[in-house]
Order: sequence, then C-alpha cells, then structure tokens
Amino acid sequence: MKVLLALWVGLVALVAAGQSPLQRRVVREVVEYFNGRSTGNFVFKEQTVEGAVERGDSSGTFVQLKVHLVQTTCRKRAAQRHNCRALDSRRKPTCLACFKFDTGDVPKVLDKYHNCGPSHHLLVKEIRQRDEAECRAVEEAGKALDSLYLPGMFAFSKGLPA
Repeated sequence: MKVLLALWVGLVALVAAGQSPLQRRVVREVVEYFNGRSTGNFVFKEQTVEGAVERGDSSGTFVQLKVHLVQTTCRKRAAQRHNCRALDSRRKPTCLACFKFDTGDVPKVLDKYHNCGPSHHLLVKEIRQRDEAECRAVEEAGKALDSLYLPGMFAFSKGLPA
C-alpha cells in the first residue's frame, strides 16, 4: 500500500512539474473555488489535469484545462489540510477552466470561466457548447481595447461655478 501511495505522489509531482506557473495557478484557483462553493463537509483536491492548452498573444496568455478532483478525508473546518488522503470511492467532479491573463510581470486575471460538475456532466452536448462559447469569449478578453468603447470607460463631470 505504501509503495502505491509513493508511486501516486511521485506521479502527481511529475505531472505538476510539467505544468507552467500559469497552469498551476489556474489549478489552484479552481480547487479553491470548488471547495468554497461545494456544499459537502470534505475538502477536494486535484487528482489529474488533462487537455492543458496555453496560448499567448499581444493581449495576454490564455489557459484552458480540465481538472479532475477527488474527495479527501479532511474536513473543511479542520485547520490542518496538508495530509489529506484521497477517497477513491467517493465523488470525483471534473472542472473545465478557461483563464486569460495580462502580460504583466505578475499576471492579473483579465477574464475567467469555470464549470464544475460530475464527470459525465461536461459531456452533455448543450453544456459542452456553452463551455466552448464561454472559453472563446475569455480568450478574446483584452484584445482590441483601443478601438472598442465600453460603457463606463470614460467619466465626465460638470464643474460647479466658483
């Protein structure tokens, strides 16, 4: 059993090492988001990441990936969460995440979209089409802002007489 656990931890470390800093940030944010909105009493953690895409252009970097989560033995209210053991027989939600970061030294999120649900949830055609449309919109964030007027972009005030 310990050998299996050591192999699994090694595999997770190897996969994490192959991810860019932005991809790791997206995974971290998705796990935090899911644990924050989940109604259960237990913490979920990353099990695997698949389909990672990272594209850069003049407006920033777009990251899209799927994070498979697994329920752990740790309760949400517990202070210690670093030694949480995965419960393989429990819920295993999947999250699709699309993030657009600016080009700064410390990249800020320009736009994001994530959808989490049961593994089969993301396979439903209508949900998949909505996810694709949302991710396309996220990828376009920050492009051509110079030529586009958005409400609230400029503010004018009338001066009062002296």
